[in-house]
Amino acid sequence: MPLLPISEIAKTAHIPEDCLEPYGKYKAKIDYSLYDKVSSNPDGKLVLVTAITPTKAGEGKTTTSIALAEGMAKIGQEALLCLREPSLGPVFGIKGGATGGGLASVAPSMDINLHFTGDMHALTSSINLIAAIIDNSIYQGNPLRIDASRVMWKRAMDMNDRALRNVEVAGGDPKGTPREDHFQITVASELMAILCLATSEEDFMNRVNAILVAYDLDGKPIFLRDLRISHAIMHLMKEALKPNLVQTLENNPVLIHGGPFANIAHGCNSLLATRLALKLSPIVITEAGFAADLGAEKFLDIKCRAGNLHPDCAVLVATIRALKMHGGQAFESLTEENLEALEKGLDNLEAHYENLIQYGLPVVVAINHFASDTEKEIALLRSYCEKKGFPVAFLDGFLKGGEGSTELARLVVKTLKEKPSHYAPIYDLKSPIKEKIETICTKIYHAGKVEYSEKALAQIEEYEKLGYGDAYVCIAKTPQSFTDDPKVLGAPRGFTISIREVNLSAGARFVVPLTGAILTMPGLPKVPAAVKMEDQPL
Repeated sequence: MPLLPISEIAKTAHIPEDCLEPYGKYKAKIDYSLYDKVSSNPDGKLVLVTAITPTKAGEGKTTTSIALAEGMAKIGQEALLCLREPSLGPVFGIKGGATGGGLASVAPSMDINLHFTGDMHALTSSINLIAAIIDNSIYQGNPLRIDASRVMWKRAMDMNDRALRNVEVAGGDPKGTPREDHFQITVASELMAILCLATSEEDFMNRVNAILVAYDLDGKPIFLRDLRISHAIMHLMKEALKPNLVQTLENNPVLIHGGPFANIAHGCNSLLATRLALKLSPIVITEAGFAADLGAEKFLDIKCRAGNLHPDCAVLVATIRALKMHGGQAFESLTEENLEALEKGLDNLEAHYENLIQYGLPVVVAINHFASDTEKEIALLRSYCEKKGFPVAFLDGFLKGGEGSTELARLVVKTLKEKPSHYAPIYDLKSPIKEKIETICTKIYHAGKVEYSEKALAQIEEYEKLGYGDAYVCIAKTPQSFTDDPKVLGAPRGFTISIREVNLSAGARFVVPLTGAILTMPGLPKVPAAVKMEDQPL
């Protein structure tokens, strides 16, 4: 099906032409003025797409989200899809692009995966402007008395580059103050989190001013407002704050905006896009990164509270391939039928289902079909879900697009009509930081114990003294396991989670406990995806 001009897609999404800012034929930004025009509309129903613990076998959460939107259109149900923007790190690293797969894709995919409308560039420039201003202030007589050993703000790059994890800045300059510094990937930065949690331009500015950038020589906090550059940041970010409009391969509208990772950030698209979509459509589909223990937990405990959202249903994506890996089958033999491994791996599906139920949400399971799935394996998985009382639908969106997604679409619509949501977060924001961390680790990860380094304990104590005891908790953890060890598959229970340090994102209003060996600047694999792009048309 040929792509339609973006103006035609905007009409489908009830976006007037005077609110559309085209970026070529098939992409556009949406002007802020549309929020005021639709603010009196009732909110639509909000559907979250999440998944079991990911493996290299693939789960297809974004593909499922896109397929569900296409399936809705096939059954005559209006819906609007909200996704995150891809990061160049995964695009050129291990995962590849983030625009779906097969017939369940958004387009123009290469544009979206690479430069898109410049949002990532604006973020990276803004992050590094802040870093440059901090070091320049130190160089120019240090009027703020910044303690160079306690600069909290990191530089950023939207690329996996392990060589930049630890660097020295200002070296070789007789007037400079050499110090150790660190790069993180743009999508792990606090500024990305702020973009995705802000509810307006004013809220964005207030959150930017509240960023804790350093401490002075007396140990007092220095905030971004003290640097007096928030208006410069606003100029850089003004266009990036506007949601982007594209389309699926079947010409259904998609809002793509913001892209924090879910393992080292909160993993959800922007509140600006989601809240706008809820005013434009009776059903809004969105996804949260990685599995339900990461993206869904942060969506439900952070994003929904920050944006006053009330989710109505969750779709839990599972693949037979991934479940067999959780049951002990080797990746190299996944195309072979293995009912025993599949049955063993079902514990992972059940653990995630139970987690979502804790939030008071109706949950449906989507079996995302791969060509290697056998009839016996599909029957076993369906039978298991039915015996457990898990509503389940088969999905073949990759190969068949909307036509292969109608079963899931009908199940979601039925669930929205018949099963009310009783959504509630799992922790009280007013609880102490340690109590919130331990609630997530025990109730969602199923850990038996949480251990803290002395550094982490001191940081928690300091943040509570500074008045951030009521902050959200955004745990940074491997996405490949419920534990903090990526090698532990399945659904383990009673293990120990180790918190080695806790960072503060004051503008985003959350603390970030770092578990295990998690890093905020990933590295490239031995054979990066960039090397495999020779067959991609220019």
